This record gives sequence, C-alpha cells and structure tokens, in this order.
Amino acid sequence: MEKLAQENQFTLIIVSLLSNHYHILGYAKSGAGVKRVMQRLHGAVAKLVNDLLEDRLVPFWSDSASGKKTYFDGCIRDELQCRRAYRYVLTQCSRHHICGYPTKYPHTRVYVEVNRAVKRALELKAFLLNVPYARYDRKRRQR
Repeated sequence: MEKLAQENQFTLIIVSLLSNHYHILGYAKSGAGVKRVMQRLHGAVAKLVNDLLEDRLVPFWSDSASGKKTYFDGCIRDELQCRRAYRYVLTQCSRHHICGYPTKYPHTRVYVEVNRAVKRALELKAFLLNVPYARYDRKRRQR
C-alpha cells in the first residue's frame, strides 16, 4: 500500500486491514491520484481474492444479484467527518472483536496522528465543504 500511495502522490493517514475488508483514510493533491490508487487497489484485492476462490467473482466489486457496488469511497467534507472517519478506521479491530486495543493490532497503521492530519487539511483547504453528502442532507431535512 505504501508503494502504491507514494507512486500516486497519495498521503496515507490511517489504514486498517481486516480478514474481509479494509479501511483507508488519506489525502491526494489531485483527483487523478485518488482514482489511480483506488483502481489499482481494487484490482489488486480482486485478483488476490479471486485467485483463492474456486469460482471467480465477476464483477468482483458488485453484488451480482442486485448489481449494486459492494464498497464505499468518498471525500471528506469537514473536520468533524474527518475525525469521525479516523476514529472509525482506528477502532475497526475492536469493533470486530479482533483486538481490544487498536495500538496493538498490527494491521492498523497510523501514518499521521488525527490532530496533525486535521490541522494540515485545514491549512491546505483540503476539505470539500461544498460537495453535497446525502447523509448530511438527510439529517438536515429531518431537523
């Protein structure tokens, strides 16, 4: 993952790998970097898993019955969402009852501490404040 990120000018902030899924929070200067990282990562994971399966999953990243994608990726809109996403990734091992202490789980890697990541994102004006986000919009309409 580090090599892929470096090749595409993608700064890893935190990563957590579990037996059946992964979470990544990072930053890229351009959308092209994000696109390349996601394409290569999705392709590599699909190949690794399909090489282990008796019957290949094609397409890999969607539910063949419904046709819906089976992954989520998106952009961080603000500081609160960034902090929540960071905590969510950090605590995956305890949420899934694998390890009670995220700092002791070897497959969760913190590359940038959350306060430093938020501070840098604010300096770079990296949050996409004006990009609509369905979850936020639903909560605003419910109020």
